[in-house]
Amino acid sequence: MPSLEDRRGRGGSGQLSAPRLRNDTPERAGLDPEELRLLVRDVHDLTTGEPPWAPGAVVVAGRGPVIAVEEAAGWAVRYARHNPETGRGVELPRLARVPMTVDTPFDLASLTKLFTSVAAVQQIERGTLGIDARVGAYLPDFRAVREYGITVRQLLTHTSGLPPELPLYDCPDDTARLEMLRGEAPVREPGSSYLYSDLNMLILQHLLERLTGRTLDVLVHDGITRPLGMTSTRFDPCPGAAATEDQRRPWAKVDRGMLRGVVHDENAWALGGVAGHAGLFSTGRDLAVFCRTLLAGGSYGPARVLGPDFVELMLTPPGLGFAVDQPWFMGELAGRGAAGHTGFTGTSLVLDPATDTFLVLLTNRVHPHRGVPDSRPRAGAATRVGRAVRGA
Repeated sequence: MPSLEDRRGRGGSGQLSAPRLRNDTPERAGLDPEELRLLVRDVHDLTTGEPPWAPGAVVVAGRGPVIAVEEAAGWAVRYARHNPETGRGVELPRLARVPMTVDTPFDLASLTKLFTSVAAVQQIERGTLGIDARVGAYLPDFRAVREYGITVRQLLTHTSGLPPELPLYDCPDDTARLEMLRGEAPVREPGSSYLYSDLNMLILQHLLERLTGRTLDVLVHDGITRPLGMTSTRFDPCPGAAATEDQRRPWAKVDRGMLRGVVHDENAWALGGVAGHAGLFSTGRDLAVFCRTLLAGGSYGPARVLGPDFVELMLTPPGLGFAVDQPWFMGELAGRGAAGHTGFTGTSLVLDPATDTFLVLLTNRVHPHRGVPDSRPRAGAATRVGRAVRGA
């Protein structure tokens, strides 16, 4: 069980500190070793069917400053292409495949939204951005956003009413893409209901870049990943990453072939790989640091990326950037304020402030072909972690 000093984040001198993650036993983390053994078994099982749920996976789970599980399974690269006639992947010879390791980077897809959201809340904390300010005050050239009075909070909570996406990948150039984004009107009354939309984070990206004079990749690097020591987290490209899709029409929106180390999302690709909604690559270990930082109130080691009040603001329902208490991917961790997100490529993370636990599950589920959405394995993994917490 973590010591009282570990759980509170206090050193022997009584000064506030934020212990770094360390690998240790489930018992030292206050977690049931049998449930975590079953978690590891379940993750390996995901990669062994014919076809597997995902060719490869990495799982990292822990409590407090202790990583109790860090495991890789399956293949980072297994297939040469997708065969639409058989509906199956064409496998590479075994010696040509690339095994998954705990250090393999993954295309995070929509987990990128969490980093864009943190970058925005950093500006809110500094007083340079108003959470209930109208976006049009910062981006007057974004006509529809200005006309409908969409606010920063509505972008962060997906209540702007903007449609889920736009075919920016079909535009001939950046000028046309920007013009399409500037003119897109809400399909619902802003503030009236939840409608998940990539456009929220794309517009937030433009706001942040206009406000700070720095590009999003620089904001994320300088404000989040560099101070936290997340050296394996970066925007596209990322050589050595797990492969994703054999991206071809009609199942995809563009024809790009087998993707590895370049962003899967078609709009993020069209935007040059740096986008508010997708484009980041990272590893399980780096994302565990990100989770631990938020669970510790915004600090990790000597670094502080947010104050505790602003972390609480992000994780309190309905969540800013984060989804809160969603059983469809959080399983039995949902219900007490667990927060997290999923990514289309097969990625997810969940952190539970009530029990000081976290789970990172990264897979290349779309390799070699996107299939029917299925988050039951994500929910199952989170349930294993929830059941592993002793005395919760």
